[in-house]
Amino acid sequence: MGAVPDVITVGRISVDLYGQEIGASFLDPQTFAKSVGGSPTNVAIAAARLGHHAAVATKVGAEQLGDYVRRQLGDWGVDTSYVATGEGLTPVVLAALDPPEDPQIIFYRGQAAPDTQITPDDVPAEVIRTTPVLWISFGALAQGTTATTCESWLDLRARREHVVLDLDYRPSMWPDRAHAHDVALAAVRRSTVVVGNRAECEVAVGETDPDRAADALLAEGVRLAIVKRGGDGVLLATADDRWTVPPVPIEVVCGLGAGDAFGGALVHGLLSGWTEPEIGMFANAAGAYVATQLTCGDAMPTLEQVERLMDGND
Repeated sequence: MGAVPDVITVGRISVDLYGQEIGASFLDPQTFAKSVGGSPTNVAIAAARLGHHAAVATKVGAEQLGDYVRRQLGDWGVDTSYVATGEGLTPVVLAALDPPEDPQIIFYRGQAAPDTQITPDDVPAEVIRTTPVLWISFGALAQGTTATTCESWLDLRARREHVVLDLDYRPSMWPDRAHAHDVALAAVRRSTVVVGNRAECEVAVGETDPDRAADALLAEGVRLAIVKRGGDGVLLATADDRWTVPPVPIEVVCGLGAGDAFGGALVHGLLSGWTEPEIGMFANAAGAYVATQLTCGDAMPTLEQVERLMDGND
C-alpha cells in the first residue's frame, strides 16, 4: 500500500476452525467454520475495519492455507506487505464452544511455526520507527527469531508513542513461567501502553489486583495501563488518574476474539486522540460486539456497529 501504516501488529497468525455447536466439546460430533486468527492478526483486522491503514508482520506457510490467509486479509483491507513465507505449515487452531464464554482451544503449530521466524529485514527499520502505533503481542517474544526481532524493534522504537504491549500469555509457548515473567517485564519497560487481564498482569508484574497491577506497570514507566477485569469491566490508569469502565451487557456466543476487537478499538482511540474513558467505553463495546458472534476476524465491527451497541440499538 506504499505509505507507512497507521499501525503494525507483530506475531501469531493461523487458520481458525470454529466448532459451530454451542456446548459441544471435541468429543462430540461437530461441524467447523473456517476463518483467520491469531491475536495480533485479529487486532490488525479490527483496526482496518475501523478505517485505519493496518498491517501485520508475520509469516505463513508456502501452501494453500497461507494463500487463503493473504487473500482473506486483503479482502478485509489489511496491508499484507509484511506477511512473508516461512518454513513449515501455516498454523491451524481448533475451537470448541464448551463453554461459549471460554472455548476449548487446540493449537497445531508444529515445532517452529512460520510466525516464529520473523527477522529484522522483514520490515524496514524506518517503518518500525515511524509507524504511529507498534503493537507487540507478548507471544511474539516467546520463540525463534521473532522473539529477538521484537526485542530489537522495541529498542529501535525507543519508547516513542505509541508502543503497545499486549500481554497475550499462552503458557504452552514458554519454557516456564519464570522465563515468561523476565521477558514480559523487560518488554513492559520498553512500552508506552500495556494491556492484559489479571492473570497476565501477574505474569508480568506479579500482581492480580487491578489497581496494584496498574501501579506496578506505571512504576515501570508505562503511560497507560489497561487491566481487564472480566465481568467487572476494565481499568484504565495513567500517572494522574484512573477510570473503571463497566462491561456491556450481552449474550455471549463465543468469547474468542473479544480481546482482539478491544485491541483494534484501543488502536483507533489512540490514533484519534481520545481521552482514556472514551477509549475504554468504545473498546469495551467493540469487544462485546465480537463476543456476540461466532468467529473473530469475520466479526470485527465497523465504527457504526460499535456506536449502535453503545447506544443500545444493536
